[in-house]
Amino acid sequence: MSKDLVLLEISERGVATATLNRPEVGNAYNEDMLHQLIAGLERLAKDDSVRCLVIRGAGRHFQAGADIKWLGQVAHYPPAQNYAASYATTKAMALLNEFPKPTIAIVHGACFGGGVGIVCCVDVAFATPDAQFGITEIRVGVAPTPISTHMINAIGLRQTRRYALTGERFGADEAARIGLVHEVVATSQVEEKLAGVIDAIFLGGPTAIAMTKSSFLGANGLTLDERQIGMLSHEGWTQRHSHEGHEGTSAFREKRAPGWYKPAG
Repeated sequence: MSKDLVLLEISERGVATATLNRPEVGNAYNEDMLHQLIAGLERLAKDDSVRCLVIRGAGRHFQAGADIKWLGQVAHYPPAQNYAASYATTKAMALLNEFPKPTIAIVHGACFGGGVGIVCCVDVAFATPDAQFGITEIRVGVAPTPISTHMINAIGLRQTRRYALTGERFGADEAARIGLVHEVVATSQVEEKLAGVIDAIFLGGPTAIAMTKSSFLGANGLTLDERQIGMLSHEGWTQRHSHEGHEGTSAFREKRAPGWYKPAG
């Protein structure tokens, strides 16, 4: 890999920042980005100097979901490699959800598919007024199984059913209304808001915070074991590898309606 697709920094105070770094494609993820994110999360989780993690997106957007060019390639992978690609997505989300320190997402611009999954997995989420959200996988004939449990945990089954089954886009205010983000913050005030939340985190005991988070997730069945990760990964790759998955990704690349679409009237 010739480029750092996830930039990691740790301040002297112990604030880690992970910046998704594919701005030329709206920080859409591919295998390399997923593997770098997994490695970074595993390393930061074990680093006692890290007290919290902030996730950002480089450039104009936070995270635009899966790279559609990569999805087209993955659709033709052999089964074992196809499964591995789905497993990487599912594993990255599980690691973020269960990260032992407080996590904060700062969302701006596009936040689609896996980007929504990231927001669902963090402890605190802020969006700027320009942010646009969408759980859009079904529009290209694939299923959002790697993030399905996290969406339901974050915004509830009712809202997940609507937005994951329609693929509708929605703005920052709607994201706040349904609980996907905690607040909509003016762009000029984001850093001040972030600093205040980080300072509040630093007032808490690190071990107490880790225990509190672990208790919340564990006692309420909100963690994933390897069997569950494997099941979600299998569901994801088989749908992506289906005729519908091939047609959906092809239609998106060719900027046409997919074959299953029937216009009104």
